[in-house]
Amino acid sequence: MVDFTDRVAVVTGAGGGLGRAHALLLAELGAAVVVNDLGGSVDGTGGGSSAADAVVAEIEAAGGAAVAEYSSVSNPDGGGAIVQKAIEEFGRIDVVINNAGILRDKSFAKMTAEEVESVLDVHLRGAFYVTRAAFGHMREQAYGRVVVTSSGSGLFGNFGQANYGAGKAGLIGLMNVLAIEGAKYNISVNAVAPIATTRMTEGLLDAVADLRDAFNPAQVSPAVAYLASEECALTGEIWSVGGGTVSRVFIGLAPGYAKKPAEGPITIDDVVANVDQIRSTDGYTIPATSTDEFAKIVPQLTS
Repeated sequence: MVDFTDRVAVVTGAGGGLGRAHALLLAELGAAVVVNDLGGSVDGTGGGSSAADAVVAEIEAAGGAAVAEYSSVSNPDGGGAIVQKAIEEFGRIDVVINNAGILRDKSFAKMTAEEVESVLDVHLRGAFYVTRAAFGHMREQAYGRVVVTSSGSGLFGNFGQANYGAGKAGLIGLMNVLAIEGAKYNISVNAVAPIATTRMTEGLLDAVADLRDAFNPAQVSPAVAYLASEECALTGEIWSVGGGTVSRVFIGLAPGYAKKPAEGPITIDDVVANVDQIRSTDGYTIPATSTDEFAKIVPQLTS
């Protein structure tokens, strides 16, 4: 039985959609939850307290413990304030669910610098600011669970979302490094790439309208809660989650083509002649760190 009793969780962007579903489930499982939401629109403009307050009211009505927090994740002060709220109200911080996000979709040719910066500020820098504020506390208590919210747009691409996709892919790089640095402190860091019907995905699931109900946000939260639990020993994982499916996404390293030093330097002709071997995924491995890439290459050049 996954149990969050005596654990304290921060969920950003928890005033609706996926964040609300995560907060409700964590509270149901016993966690005290900081419900963070700026209360703005999908594009990040505006603000208000009603969204976060409503989720807190839901949790308290069900007998759970929660507190609302309204800071923006997009700057260091906001990230620090969110974590400080957990410390002040509940005395500790065990779980961070980085879920807050905005959209500023536009084709790359028409996208402005501001539309890139604003999206990166919330998705990538926001996860950095909140997690950094929590990380020291987690190290001191030798326990922590962090889940970042990536996306198929970052992992696989999607038209009109260069800014969003870049931020979501950047979160995977952040996760990979934090998973390594947090390991000796019992801090795990994992990622989900959710597919769900929220105000940010309106119109995107029209092709599967008959399955729309299956893609409600609550279908994602069980996987998030597991990755955020003490029972989960995994770290550095990416899970695609939605509609009742949970699948691992991974970055693999294939053997490729190797030309030994004794055979002379590699040439462009070598590359052209061996494109099929370079691209073959047969015999791939899943590196745990960048050191594993080097460990793959050296035997190919010396054996």
